[in-house]
Amino acid sequence: MNLRRDVFQAIADPTRRAILLLLTSQSMTAGAIASNFDTARPTVSKHLQILTECELLKQEQSGREIHYHLNPQKMKEIAAFIEPFRKMWDERFNKLETIMKQYKSK
Repeated sequence: MNLRRDVFQAIADPTRRAILLLLTSQSMTAGAIASNFDTARPTVSKHLQILTECELLKQEQSGREIHYHLNPQKMKEIAAFIEPFRKMWDERFNKLETIMKQYKSK
């Protein structure tokens, strides 16, 4: 059964965010990824499954090994969704900073 997972729920987990960071520079096998964590390999495999179901990771078969790598298109979609919120908060913090500077000078 293929469950539809929420991307933001997937990246809410710190281990899954760490896996994404690991894969920013190179593709890796599940074993290589698991060696970076103090947890059981099946636990890391479950995290990889969730990230793959969300399409944040892609799998590439190379002989008997499966290499995981980031899906840049999906990462761009997430960034595009988040960008308006980032801009809004930047504007609000800039306004607050201006007010605080004016208050401080009085």
